[in-house]
Formats: sequence, structure tokens, C-alpha cells
Amino acid sequence: VQLVESGGGCVQTGGSLRLSCEVSGATFGDSAIGWFRQAPGKDRDGVSCITNPGGITGYSHFVKGRATISSDMAKNTAYLEMNDLNAEDTAVYYCAIGTTCNTGAMQFWGKGILVTVSS
Repeated sequence: VQLVESGGGCVQTGGSLRLSCEVSGATFGDSAIGWFRQAPGKDRDGVSCITNPGGITGYSHFVKGRATISSDMAKNTAYLEMNDLNAEDTAVYYCAIGTTCNTGAMQFWGKGILVTVSS
């Protein structure tokens, strides 16, 4: 199983970005895809999660209203769009796949991608 994140980089405060997570070797259509992030010196936090099929979504309080998670089962790819970015969104973002949106149920993880928000 392989997960590859893309779409990170440097973004200005107030800007937007879309992260992608391409999954191979797993049953994408019957899974939960989670996005997590880890800021320097901090613990890893859950950001958002989506179930396939069904598209049930969840968001952490710190991105709710600013983020949209989606998945394209034809492409085995999940997305996380984030708007109105601020410095606190600077982190390495990881995607993971598992059986449910419980963090403990995530079985495989990507290597992560850095998002830096600067003024």
C-alpha cells in the first residue's frame, strides 16, 4: 500500500491550497481517508476524514469552515482544500487510510508534505 501526498509548499497568509493523496494497493472504495498534520515541536493532530463510499466527513475545530475534504474513487485520490490559511496551519501534512475515521484505525500512512504559511 502506498500513499503519496502532493500540493504542499509555501502559501501566503489568507491564501488557499489543495492537497492530494493518491492511494495505491488498497481498497480505496471501502475505506476511510484521514488527513493529519504535525507542526514543529507539536504532536500530530487529526485535521479531517472522509469515508468511502458514502462521503461522510469530519473536521477538527481548527479547520472547520475553512477546509473541504473530498475523494475521487475513480482516481483513488483524496483531497483536502484549505482556505484562509494562517501561520498556525504551517505543518507537515499526512494522509492515511484505514477502516474507520478513528486515528487508531489508520493502517497506512504517507510520508507527509510540508505546508508553510507566511506573511
